Amino acid sequence: MVNTFENAKERVTQTPSLVIDEHTVRQNLSRLQTYADSHKIAIRPHTKTHKSQQLARMQLESGCRGLTVAKVGEAAVMSEVCDDILIAYPAIDLSRRTRIAELARNHTMRVALDSLQGIDSLAESATAAGSCVGVLVDVNVGMNRTGVSTAQEALALATAVARYEGPLRLDGIFFYPGHIWEPAQEQQAPLQEVDERLGEVIELWRSAGLQASIVSGGSTPTAYQSHWVSSQTEIRPGTHILNDMNTVRAGFCDLRDCGAAIVCTIVSTAVSGKAVIDAGSKTLTNDRNVTQPDSGFGHCLEYPAARITRLSEEHGELDLSDCANPPALGERVTIIPNHICPCVNLQTQMQFQTLDGSLTAMEIDTRGMTS
Repeated sequence: MVNTFENAKERVTQTPSLVIDEHTVRQNLSRLQTYADSHKIAIRPHTKTHKSQQLARMQLESGCRGLTVAKVGEAAVMSEVCDDILIAYPAIDLSRRTRIAELARNHTMRVALDSLQGIDSLAESATAAGSCVGVLVDVNVGMNRTGVSTAQEALALATAVARYEGPLRLDGIFFYPGHIWEPAQEQQAPLQEVDERLGEVIELWRSAGLQASIVSGGSTPTAYQSHWVSSQTEIRPGTHILNDMNTVRAGFCDLRDCGAAIVCTIVSTAVSGKAVIDAGSKTLTNDRNVTQPDSGFGHCLEYPAARITRLSEEHGELDLSDCANPPALGERVTIIPNHICPCVNLQTQMQFQTLDGSLTAMEIDTRGMTS
């Protein structure tokens, strides 16, 4: 394949360096927006992947409805570029819900919740702040991480939110089909199971006089099959803007759709059959590939037969057993990581390769915001 990062590889001043390619990013955004428009589904992308106001602006300009974040620190930063933000994470502790309630004074803030305690606590904070926070009831559709498991539990939570009219607003349903990693052509059945479960919740709410105006779900692996969940009104993919070896090896995109890469330097070839790059677990993370866990810790564009077999904090070891022409000491190579989201979070800055091929430094605005 053509190495989109070939120009950047020789121009970055230091390695390892995270490079984002504008052309690929814009193609990824346009493709998904075209799909979503054709199926009348809104996009509320999850910014945990890129953690950048500049990339968030590009998403909004491409047609996205609003933004999704995980933590309230991210919400505060992203509220500078967007007025409609969903926090896809339970707001239980006092600090988190107080900050959310304060942001809701001047912005549309929504939170996914799955407990009566969470609802009561958020209502208390919103009352104290004199604001109104939208609530999406989190329904477990198979990921088994958060969310209530029955329609009756979802109704109980929705009823509780509705009673707090004023500090809280019942906006709808939240779900995450993160357990679905089947090939795209095999996702119809599991997604229709999700749709049936959501339909049961929606019908029970309707019979109680409650409405789910928003049904928010989606993921990058299921993004282009979202129409199989007929009740869904918006999707929250994150990785799709940049992609990585998880989405490539699972068949959800091609290497040419990867808009982010780590430019590295070969710093040692002293051990026979090996090369060492200056990117270890503090750059590439120890995340194994979701569908091919034995494929290594990323993919080297210049030497596709090489496997990144072991990471220590600052060293990445490439097994060159299958390489006819091994890399040279001091050579720069380009790595597509397994999981781009934590890789971005490990950097303080990324290099943005613009459409004309120039590089500009881009801040990672919500780096390290874990609360």
